[in-house]
Amino acid sequence: MSFENAKKLYSEHGVDVEHALETAASTPISIQCWQGDDVTGFDSGGTGGGIQATGNYPGRAGNFDELKADFSKACSFIPGKKRINLHASYAVFSNGKKDRDALNYEHFSPWVEFAKEKRIGIDFNPTCFGHAKVKDGLTLSSPDKETRDFWIRHCKQSRIIANGIGDALSDKVLNNIWIPDGLKDIPADRTGPRKRLKEALDEIFASRLPNVIDCVESKVFGIGLESYTAGSNEFYLSYCASRGDVYPLLDNGHFHPTENAADKISALALFFDCVPFHITRPVRWDSDHVPLFNDELRELFTEIVRSGALSKARIGLDFFDASINRVAAWITGTHSAQKALLYALLTPDLSGLQNSGDFTQLMYRQEELRLLPFGEIWDEYLRRGNIPGNWYDVIKKYENEVLKARK
Repeated sequence: MSFENAKKLYSEHGVDVEHALETAASTPISIQCWQGDDVTGFDSGGTGGGIQATGNYPGRAGNFDELKADFSKACSFIPGKKRINLHASYAVFSNGKKDRDALNYEHFSPWVEFAKEKRIGIDFNPTCFGHAKVKDGLTLSSPDKETRDFWIRHCKQSRIIANGIGDALSDKVLNNIWIPDGLKDIPADRTGPRKRLKEALDEIFASRLPNVIDCVESKVFGIGLESYTAGSNEFYLSYCASRGDVYPLLDNGHFHPTENAADKISALALFFDCVPFHITRPVRWDSDHVPLFNDELRELFTEIVRSGALSKARIGLDFFDASINRVAAWITGTHSAQKALLYALLTPDLSGLQNSGDFTQLMYRQEELRLLPFGEIWDEYLRRGNIPGNWYDVIKKYENEVLKARK
């Protein structure tokens, strides 16, 4: 079937295909840098704190130039508007390494130049894991004041760096705090860590920064903190609601497997003017697999669109897989998110059927819509973005000529 015929079929359901294509292309996706090197970073911190990349596929980026090259190669096959999502552990050092509480804007100015060259935005994250000062698995909620103060300084510096990036790019930078703090077994005190975390956050967010959108990311549990997480969904949601200038970031892998992350969007969008996301694919738990164009992802993006949250959304990706070609993983995962967004924009409004109680027709229409020729519309989206259909062959050649040559 041709694109024009597919477009006509969608129009019969009241869908403006051209508007959907334009909206999808203009909606930025923040692509995480850490897929390219298995969350290793440049400060030798590595992973930890419930984060683990499994696999040993050849070609992991080992430095700034290699990571830039791989990211650029991936982006050449990704249509639409893009951003790069950085962790503080990806500081670029030219005059000796600095500890994380001493990082400043100059350590990320090479990333800013890269972003200007590629005409993309930047988002930022303090790296509160993979470091010797993560004491007993705790950072901002630690009972040890020295430990806690170190991570407070790091998060403060990260906000200053994010503000500098935003100033340089004339943009707003999403600065997201996630911490691994929790306990492996049943806690004797649940209140103390959360009280210390609240006080630490109050200190970190004491001043407003004009180019920064602050957010905090909850998680239900992690490796080594199966019984208790200080930064739970309830804690961060309450904290953000009490302030109004910090936002809860929704990572669809950070909830119980029986929870529907899509169901949370309409609740957040009613009360917050910014709704940030990290998109991943959990398999049984927060395993950060490469997102696929599956039912969960389609429902997540459909809810973003139909709840009116797209204008408030800050969509980022968070996955890392060291068992497959990392550049191909970037492309596939980002394409999946873009497919889900386009699919959502092509879904007609059926709320009238729900409101009138016509649930039989609602079910019928929802099922019929699954068979519309979405593939032809996606192919057109790629064509308009000048993305060749044989991208895998090019990436395989890049693997053989570039990635396998790395030591």
